[in-house]
Amino acid sequence: MKKSLSNKLDKISPSMTLAITSKANKLKREGKKVYSFGTGEPDFDTPKVIIDAANEAMEKGITRYTDVKGLIDLREAISQKYKNEFSLDYDPESEIIVSSGAKHSLFTALQALLSDGDEVIIPVPYWVSYSEMVKVAGGKPVFVYPKKENNFILTKEELEAVVTPKSKVIMLNNPSNPTGVVYTKEQLKEVANVCVKEGIYILSDEIYEMLLYNDKQFTPIASLSDEIKDITITINGASKSYAMTGWRIGYALANKEIVKAMNTIQGQCVSHPSSISQYATIKALKADQNIVYDMVKEYDKRRKYMLDFLMNIDGVEPINPDGAFYVFADVSAFYGKEYKGKQINGSIDFADALLSSKYVAVIPGIGFGADDFIRFSYATSMDDIKEGLKLFKEFINEIK
Repeated sequence: MKKSLSNKLDKISPSMTLAITSKANKLKREGKKVYSFGTGEPDFDTPKVIIDAANEAMEKGITRYTDVKGLIDLREAISQKYKNEFSLDYDPESEIIVSSGAKHSLFTALQALLSDGDEVIIPVPYWVSYSEMVKVAGGKPVFVYPKKENNFILTKEELEAVVTPKSKVIMLNNPSNPTGVVYTKEQLKEVANVCVKEGIYILSDEIYEMLLYNDKQFTPIASLSDEIKDITITINGASKSYAMTGWRIGYALANKEIVKAMNTIQGQCVSHPSSISQYATIKALKADQNIVYDMVKEYDKRRKYMLDFLMNIDGVEPINPDGAFYVFADVSAFYGKEYKGKQINGSIDFADALLSSKYVAVIPGIGFGADDFIRFSYATSMDDIKEGLKLFKEFINEIK
């Protein structure tokens, strides 16, 4: 008789984002036109200057193993970015590690930080993988619930209420997926000061830091003080800003001890990310950054259109996003009602009915810990946004 698989699988759930995407892709294979507001992936092609750099790397034979922490030229480019933009100094030799995507960076950081039973504080709503990563690393997710009327921004008092002697890490996402909310410097200071006082590491996911609207300014939490920097692991990458999701480049900036631990774990796991992708990312960081800002301008047009449209549907309450490329909308006014004879009892029912009937894909808020909501991504064409939202409104009008 075969022995069972790892009991770790009993602790974790599949990604809600990928599950909806899978259903949408099945409908597409059946020949249906699906309007997908699901996966958080730029719909733009990777800028040509980056592709050209990758081709150059291959032609030069830069296709061999690199240092586990990544190409030193890339780590120097990352270091220079943080110095130029945020006046933050990180030693490229010992305080930066490049990984196979920001998700991989987060995973490796948690493996390096957590011992079995350590608590990780996660503000709700949160990116779908955070809690599951914590479980795999042997930690215990502890959820804290900032108020909707405060745009889900975590306050000092809310954080202090969930801190225990076992609290080891807090996971912050700024700008936020799914809400698009961006913390101010003062709001970050409140959280960071509690972490310094309690000796809690800050795992700060800043993958959307270049995607900003409404004249919002981004502040890396590590820039607030040397003391805060020392307990912060900053996560970033190329995927969202440079439309390089498939290239799989993320990176972490932290103190030497943490990077050394991450290096040991990564070295026994994937060794290092693709040398070709790393070379292309050097060009991305050094290129004229209008390659990003041109995309941001287009995202902003879509954001405004989607937000205005949703705000004018009775019962739908969207949050105004200042960053990323999502609109998080409260649709709980329709729970307990019926769609074509079937009762809607939460965000999964809502999203399933919408996809099955109108071929419009959204992500149920329960995957982010907020069942009253659904998430729309506007990283898709304006034509699809317009048509998909029309069908969404039709769906709403048919709920009884």
